[in-house]
Amino acid sequence: MKKLVSLLLVFVCALSLAGCTSSSPTKTIVTTNFPAYDFVRAIVGKNSGYKVKVLIKPGTDVHSYEPTPKDIIAVENADLFFYVGGDSDEWVEGILHDIDQKKTKVVKMLDLVSSKREEESVEGMQEEHEGHEEEEETEYDEHVWTSPANVVDILQNLEKKIIAMDPSHQATYMKNAQAYIKQVKALDAAFQDVVKHAKRKELIFGDRFPFLYFVKEYGLSYRAAFAGCAEQTEASAATLSYLIDYVKAHHLHYVLKLELSNGKVAQTIAGETGAKVLTFNSVHNVTSTQFKDGVTYVDLMQKNVSVLRKVLNA
Repeated sequence: MKKLVSLLLVFVCALSLAGCTSSSPTKTIVTTNFPAYDFVRAIVGKNSGYKVKVLIKPGTDVHSYEPTPKDIIAVENADLFFYVGGDSDEWVEGILHDIDQKKTKVVKMLDLVSSKREEESVEGMQEEHEGHEEEEETEYDEHVWTSPANVVDILQNLEKKIIAMDPSHQATYMKNAQAYIKQVKALDAAFQDVVKHAKRKELIFGDRFPFLYFVKEYGLSYRAAFAGCAEQTEASAATLSYLIDYVKAHHLHYVLKLELSNGKVAQTIAGETGAKVLTFNSVHNVTSTQFKDGVTYVDLMQKNVSVLRKVLNA
């Protein structure tokens, strides 16, 4: 990835002048993934003075994203660059030193939450095998948006960043942020109610698991095939055997998969146990149709409320 970024920067140097010829006064906010895009969109609202761009195209896997020269130019020319941080945005670290941060305000989503959680592995989860030994560093789970409580923090702090860029519209941004925060808090209350009245409090994912913040927020236990940012999604025989036995032993009726996933692991577990497969949306990304329709983080998470109610009461 580092070599790729270095090569791309060569192209950027050659093309950046052409990318700066526009005289448009429109401010640009560039985001990496859908949650970042959605939160900015919610605060900015219909302000025609802003152009909000998301780099990762709808319908694509965020874990396979690689920036193009055009993407890097967009970041360097942005008034604000909002990225998540963590494994999926590893490429960002390679270009930060080339960004004029007096011109481009850089905001990391992980820095906007009150507390971060270290990545963890649970029994049965397939381990990632590193090709070399490195000095161990604390790695935080990047999927902070899966906790509605975290999203409230993110919105409140992001609102301040946007107001600092454009104080003339402070009242509008505050109004928009509070309206969206109200929706997120209602979502949080709905999840709390489901868990409070649930018959069981465990989830099983035949897929990656980007819901660490979510399960910790609501006191749920879990088993999963892979970590949240796992590169491999082909389960070993040992992982499959463990999850199949776990479903049978705990009499679970549902196995979960992620949106935009091929669902192969979940289907295999379901085929061996009689369980049914349901989709639990991590809001990593949306389909092209959903993007055109203006689907929001809240819309997608509200569907998770219904799925969670079904899973925890089966």
